[in-house]
Amino acid sequence: MNKQMKHILVTGANGQLGTAIRRLSKKNEKLSFIFTDVEELDITSPEALNDFFEKNPVDYIINCAAYTAVDKAENDKEMAYLLNAMAPLNLLKQAEQNNAKLIHISTDYVFDGKNYCPYVETDKPNPQSRYGLTKLQGETNIGYSPNVMIIRTSWLYYSVGNNFVKTVLRLAKEKDKLNIVSDQIGTPTYAGDLAAAVLEIINYSEKNNSFVNGIFHYSNEGVCSWYDFAKAVLEIKKINKRVLPINTEDFPTPAPRPYYSVLDKTKIKNTFGLNIPYWRNSLEICLAKL
Repeated sequence: MNKQMKHILVTGANGQLGTAIRRLSKKNEKLSFIFTDVEELDITSPEALNDFFEKNPVDYIINCAAYTAVDKAENDKEMAYLLNAMAPLNLLKQAEQNNAKLIHISTDYVFDGKNYCPYVETDKPNPQSRYGLTKLQGETNIGYSPNVMIIRTSWLYYSVGNNFVKTVLRLAKEKDKLNIVSDQIGTPTYAGDLAAAVLEIINYSEKNNSFVNGIFHYSNEGVCSWYDFAKAVLEIKKINKRVLPINTEDFPTPAPRPYYSVLDKTKIKNTFGLNIPYWRNSLEICLAKL
């Protein structure tokens, strides 16, 4: 491995994945990290980025920043576009000018959810929501570059931030029974596992002196519905609450959700030799920290 210290810029560092990377960074002595969120660095501003890169050496950018309020994005179109579509392009321009690599986090929402078997990286995107559309525009804006890796993930959760796991625990305190959608199928992703995978990929790149560009899929192993996910949360925490399965049409939202968003992870496992944990095992690890 190259003994020279490598400098990693993490954007969106206060979110779930950014926080998970921050916690793991303390164990990674060969990498030096700069953690920024919007307060420290506005990635929608080319001027702010120019100023930042003039002052800081950067070898890798991990872009965890995104507009992720899926329903709000339906109306807040301009900000969703700026953060999800234009900011990745701003970061790529800096990466290319500074001989850095960009690892960009994307989403299962680029697909329409009408598949019947796990999505592979070459499946045709067809987003159904404004959030999914802007994330796809971000992919399209940067995906041509040999300096870019795009990692699509799904159903992200962590011990910090707003997510489904936290919502289930809150509702269990407030309500006698929980109505949870059972006809949307996917795989939860523990941000701690995705963070570890991203850092493994950077270490792999350094060890082999080779950056692998292109699109990759990452979630935990296994498959479940939101209903199964909620049941697992309550079972692991030993909370006795009735959970009733409902259909998507019984829980209308401004932005449509994919009915099926299981991601095929063969490519990322084979390329980097990753071992991906089963979703329920990772959920137990997360819930032990709550």
